Amino acid sequence: MNFGQIYYADIANGPGARTSFFVSGCRHHCKGCFNAETWDFSFGHPYTQETEDELVESVKPEYIDGITILGGEPMEPENQPAIRKLVERIRREVPDSKTWIYSGYTWEELHDEKSVCRTEDTDAILSAIDVLVDGEFHESEKDITLNFRGSANQRIIRVPESLKTGKIVLSEYNNEGGLKK
Repeated sequence: MNFGQIYYADIANGPGARTSFFVSGCRHHCKGCFNAETWDFSFGHPYTQETEDELVESVKPEYIDGITILGGEPMEPENQPAIRKLVERIRREVPDSKTWIYSGYTWEELHDEKSVCRTEDTDAILSAIDVLVDGEFHESEKDITLNFRGSANQRIIRVPESLKTGKIVLSEYNNEGGLKK
């Protein structure tokens, strides 16, 4: 796996201060994508053990709320083994850290046994994260007033609650970035 960029103490890709990790490789090619250079699986830098160690260390400070993994497409089959290893390690070593993944694949696609994105790692990844922002970016539904998503079709899914209930549990955020009551 390759990655394009890592932002530390980022406040744009989830609540609070976070590490944002942009992986390379995406087959969605959404019109109007803000990060089209990451569509190429060979874009950027090789993901190494040192990269993983750096990412894990970056979420340990008390002032960091978690990590956001986006891209590119973290849930492309080629990326899932490394993503699984990373999110499981963060869950073990920094259990209070909140992990978000942005994926153009929907919750339904990630659970469909026949889906192109479904691998032996998919369930383990979902079990180790807190939030999935799902769905391709739709330029026709772009809305800059939305918190933590680019287009109205995208959903902010509370993963543990959704897995527990077997139904999608959505999160809604107010204009200040906090959870609505």
